[in-house]
Formats: sequence, structure tokens, C-alpha cells
Amino acid sequence: MMNQTAIFIDAGFLLSLGGHRAAGTTLRSAFTTHYEALVRGIVQTVKKNTGLNNLRVYWYDASKDGLFTEQHKRIGLIPGVKVRLGRISYNGEQKGVDLRLALDLVGVARNCSASIAYLVSGDDDLAEAVEEAQDLGMKVVLLGIAKSDSRLGVASVAEHLALTADYIETIPSQLLDSAFTKVLEWDKHHSEKTSEIAGAPTAVPKPVVPSPAMLAQKPLPKVPVQPEPNVEMVYSSGGERPGYKGNAAYEQKELKVAEEIGAKVAESWLAFTTQQEVVELMADKPQLPPEIDRTLLKDCAQVLGEWKTDQQIIRRTLRGAFWEYLAKIM
Repeated sequence: MMNQTAIFIDAGFLLSLGGHRAAGTTLRSAFTTHYEALVRGIVQTVKKNTGLNNLRVYWYDASKDGLFTEQHKRIGLIPGVKVRLGRISYNGEQKGVDLRLALDLVGVARNCSASIAYLVSGDDDLAEAVEEAQDLGMKVVLLGIAKSDSRLGVASVAEHLALTADYIETIPSQLLDSAFTKVLEWDKHHSEKTSEIAGAPTAVPKPVVPSPAMLAQKPLPKVPVQPEPNVEMVYSSGGERPGYKGNAAYEQKELKVAEEIGAKVAESWLAFTTQQEVVELMADKPQLPPEIDRTLLKDCAQVLGEWKTDQQIIRRTLRGAFWEYLAKIM
């Protein structure tokens, strides 16, 4: 086996964590990534830790129909970087990214092209591929972003994946601070102007034939809020942990955090969007575009953790706070 390293980067994972550190949100329009500096810094970190040369950096991301965007072309032109793309499905989810990464990881191990793989990801689905690569003689190291209050010491990494890897190292905080930059502070004037234009009536020549888009912009009837059921303590005799059901399962501070995150995402999105995008968003209310919904969930997971973010009351609070912030502005 060649005595060198190979680096495998899940771009969605890395950009979400780095962007959240810089801008307080995973919304990609809220921060700028200096890709050349980021890749160069990761390669230098790995070489400093191992003393070995690097075979290649594999960069995994997704795009519509799996086609290269201008950003992906720019990344692919960085020396020593191979961009591998999955697809973005109709509902905004990534498809094929983990599979490509897993196949490449095992392939490099099987061909004895590198002795150590550095994996920048937190996805539990990669655990089996990591074990297969290890069985073929390769060491697999997780390269994460330090988080002091995490039991693993790194952010957003599945415990099973962490237990499978040979060990964990972290990306220097100085590199993250230099590679990710917040685009700009919230521009209140831009947000107010955008919402004002988006909410203004549009002049239409007569005779007027309402289109589906025009009809969709009509305000939706308010749905009465159903009161939450009374809470009670629930104990299990079947070996499950005791707990609560209803609101008692969530501390008020967690719901408060979800409200703050929902409003923050709305604020960031409105600061960087156009009036046409606001019109389209309001036309689809209460449904959120996949990229916004994904940002809400990722931002919340950064603060509360994946398990709590999976709870429906937290998700409802996130989405409700997003719409509530837009309602106040508009």
C-alpha cells in the first residue's frame, strides 16, 4: 500500500458547519467560502499530522441533474482536487453523494493507493464503508470541527461513525475563520424594501384573467391554533426510558431557541433575496422551499442536536417562527 494520504470531503457537511460558525446560519447565501484556502489548509493540516504526501482531495457535493455549476468547476480546477457530484432530488434532498464517497473510499483502499484516509463527514451511513476500507489495510481518520460541549469533541458527527474510525482529529479554528466569511450584516432597508415591493399590488392590463400564480398570492385563511393536550409523566415497564409526552418533553428554553433560529433564518434569507423570490415564497405559504426548510433544521441541529431537532414540536416552532418574522416585516 502506498504510504500517502487521501482526503474525502462531504461538502454539505463542511460548508454547513463552517458557514454556521461564520454567519450563524447554514444558509449559503449568508457566507462566502474561500475554497482554495480551505482545501490548501486541510491538505497542510493532514501533512503536518502525518508527514505524508497527499494523493488527492475528493470533494463530494450535489447539483441539479448532477451537472457541474460554475462553483463546482472552480473547485475542480484547484490542483489535486477531484469533484464528485450527486443529484438534488425534486424535494431538495441530496442523492448519491454518500454512495460515491463510500465507493471511492473502498476503491482507494482496495487499489492500495493510500495508507491513511482522512474523512470530513459525520454521516452514519458511511460506517460500513469505513470498516471495509479498514479491513483492506487502510487507516481511516475522522477530520472534524471542534465542539467543546460535545461528548465526541467534534460537531455533528454520528457516534457510530466516530466509534468506527481509527481516531478523530480537528481542523484548526484559524483555518475556518479565514476560509469562511459572513457576507454582510443584516440590511434592514433592503429587507423592508424587498418585502414592500413583494407585497405591493401589481398593475395588470384589462381585461384581467387571474392566473394560478395570482390566485396563489391571495392571503390564506387563518387556521385556528389547536391547544396542546395536557401533559403527564409517562413511565414504561418495558425497559424503555421514562419520559414525558406533550409539551413536558421540551423545556421552554429549547422552544425559545427554536423560535430564535426560525426568526434568524428568515432575517438572513430576506437580507439576501429578491422581491420576486419573496412573492414566490408567499404564494406557496405555508409550504417552505426545501433549501429554506433544510437550513432551519441544520441550524437548529447545530444548537440543540439532531435528536431534539427531529421532534415535531421543535420543527413546528422553527417553521412558525420563520413565517411569523416575515409577517411582522410585511
